[in-house]
Amino acid sequence: MTATIDPFHAIAISRAAHQLAAEGRSVIHMEFGQPSTGAPAAAIAEAHRILDSDGMGYWESSPLKRRIAQHYADSYGVSVDPEQVILTCGASPAFVLALSCLFAPGDRVAFARPGYVSYRNTVKALFLEPVEIGCGAAERFQITAAAIEALDPAPQGLILASPANPTGTIIAPDELSAIVAVCRRRGIRIISDEIYHGLSYGDAARSVLQDEPQALIVNSFSKYFSMAGWRLGWLVVPPALIDAARARMGNLFLTPPSLAQHAGLVAFDCREELEGHIRTYATNRALLLDALPALGLRRIAPPDGAFYIYADIRHLTDDSMAFCMDLLMDTGVTTAPGIDFDPVDGHRFMRFSFAVSTDRIEDALRRMTPWFAGRSLLPRSS
Repeated sequence: MTATIDPFHAIAISRAAHQLAAEGRSVIHMEFGQPSTGAPAAAIAEAHRILDSDGMGYWESSPLKRRIAQHYADSYGVSVDPEQVILTCGASPAFVLALSCLFAPGDRVAFARPGYVSYRNTVKALFLEPVEIGCGAAERFQITAAAIEALDPAPQGLILASPANPTGTIIAPDELSAIVAVCRRRGIRIISDEIYHGLSYGDAARSVLQDEPQALIVNSFSKYFSMAGWRLGWLVVPPALIDAARARMGNLFLTPPSLAQHAGLVAFDCREELEGHIRTYATNRALLLDALPALGLRRIAPPDGAFYIYADIRHLTDDSMAFCMDLLMDTGVTTAPGIDFDPVDGHRFMRFSFAVSTDRIEDALRRMTPWFAGRSLLPRSS
């Protein structure tokens, strides 16, 4: 019997948006968590140079592994051997490697709800059992040590995300340390999704490696480095799992694209350009936080990092998919329905991605303001 995998509903909305664009409609894409900017200029120049001089092939860049290891020393003060770095074809294969290295079919893996849609579906695809922990406004939409302590029986694994998708919330350092302590005492292995590290609007996010060297860390060039289409990521594993992770990477995915590895190494030294993107995101975030309450969207998850606004729309709808599709058809603004991130309560939430240019945010707000003003409120009993 094969696993049942739920659809990614934002893809259907995006497909409809692209069809509208093909018909000549003006569309603003705020549905996916991908920067609208391209790779850093120097990384693109390096890619052109490699295309003209190197036939490429299956390859794993030792210089890139060393540079990633250095990143952990520089940014978090932790020591990572380059051999602990497994280069992957983006973060998604890194999750497959991590989950398959740690767990056997039937093992239970916990994660926050709301959370990234692929956590649930990748866990199910590997015949593991998802354990979704409902996290609401009282918990700042994040997992707590108390929630992990309360799980009975203890799961075999836990996926953490800080900053998180779809909310952008960051786990406070003391809470993260407490989570690690509970997991260590209860024998729960941790996979930490740190793909949005570098994208924060206050204090920087803490890496789980600072508290737990046995954790597995997933990261990617897709978000901070603005290289989503290059399909390059990495997994940091403890020394005991190096051979298992390398065997899975080699058999399932071979190597990441050679061209992306060359470009990724150069991207690490493009901080000034990349920090400019963050300044744009900060401006966009401020615009949305200022404008959305006037649209009636006053219950918003704290967007500490990443580039998302997760908004409660229960006063307007109990069908976020239809709501987001109507918004697209009427205004050309493309958003993501909460049902992708939360199968229980997500029908009353929507997500905006603000990883676009500021003028697009301003245009989106102009289009959405009269549209939201014309929506009828649902009865309070709903």
